[in-house]
Amino acid sequence: MFLLATTALLLTGLHDKLAPADVIVVPGNTILPDGTPSPRLQARLDAALTQFQAHRAPRILVSGATGKEGFDEAASMVRYLQSRGVPAGAIIEDNQGWTTDATARNAALLMRTHGWKTAMVATQYFHVPRFRLALERAGIVVSGNVHAPYFELRDLYSVPRETVGYAVYFMRP
Repeated sequence: MFLLATTALLLTGLHDKLAPADVIVVPGNTILPDGTPSPRLQARLDAALTQFQAHRAPRILVSGATGKEGFDEAASMVRYLQSRGVPAGAIIEDNQGWTTDATARNAALLMRTHGWKTAMVATQYFHVPRFRLALERAGIVVSGNVHAPYFELRDLYSVPRETVGYAVYFMRP
């Protein structure tokens, strides 16, 4: 059963669904000691940037918190996107995204405030299913998703972790 669930997670996460959205939501991740996004987080941001440049969404919502590195993930994400030509007015910053759930709740609140209805997800392939589920449970219509084209040895830990994480999220009320 676990192998079947893991296979479903992989197939879902690696299959990009490119559809128009009101906003692309990018969850935070590790910030390097120099204050820049880690390669993993850069890949998420680059995936979102590609969709933004393809006009699939007019804005990008970055969500994160101050991690153990001592840097505000969302602020670092904003700087990264701006350095690649995304206008400040097209970036929404949530610096209270401590967890996937917090990011989903905060994104839902920001989207309702602005009247936005649909979101596209940009994250690692193994995180796509659980992040989509969290956003949908927060009341967001997830119109699409794109995975960050970044693979590392750590995925051998992350994939089974996300398989269990998805099951836990799915069974919660």
